[in-house]
Amino acid sequence: MAPPLPGPLAHLAPLLDHYGYLAVGALVFMEDFGIPVPGETILLTSAIYAGAGRLNLALIMLIAVVAAIAGDNLGYVIGRTGGRAFVRRWGHYVLLPPERFEKAERFFARHGGKVVVVARFVSGLRQANGIVAGTIGMPWPRFLAFNALGAVLWVGMWTVLGYTAGTHIAEFYDEISRYYSYLLIGLAVLAAGLLARHLLRRRRAR
Repeated sequence: MAPPLPGPLAHLAPLLDHYGYLAVGALVFMEDFGIPVPGETILLTSAIYAGAGRLNLALIMLIAVVAAIAGDNLGYVIGRTGGRAFVRRWGHYVLLPPERFEKAERFFARHGGKVVVVARFVSGLRQANGIVAGTIGMPWPRFLAFNALGAVLWVGMWTVLGYTAGTHIAEFYDEISRYYSYLLIGLAVLAAGLLARHLLRRRRAR
């Protein structure tokens, strides 16, 4: 039996219950060429299912790696053939408005192939990864190699984390929730301090 999934993971349980591995492959694939779906979350959730004995971890990892590489390569083709015209017309539908695209493009141009690996772990860059690489004309074999490495590392991290949690995810979530309010208070205090410092500097400048 699958473990009860807490908080934001719970709404994905019906997808895994009905579609299993297909849900993992489809959502990871779609997220990786820009469609705003919870690909990373379904990957973590499916690994939790595997930890509870409901799914096979090795099969999840294989499907997710293939789907991630395929999704990014579709993005690469879109970027290579459609380029900036695609971003201007359709970018906001895939969370890639022109201003975000320009920032990502500059970031890719500065850091080269290694950013393809790093982008896998950064929400926003992960979805734009292939499109930006195609648009700036990164050679496809180079993109494929770095993209495959990033996919393996990304899938490995989330599946191992989820599998290790397994049936104990509820306890982990309760522990995190216990300190969540303290974290929010700390962030609020930090934000207030930064705002006060900014206002004080403006007053002194005047």
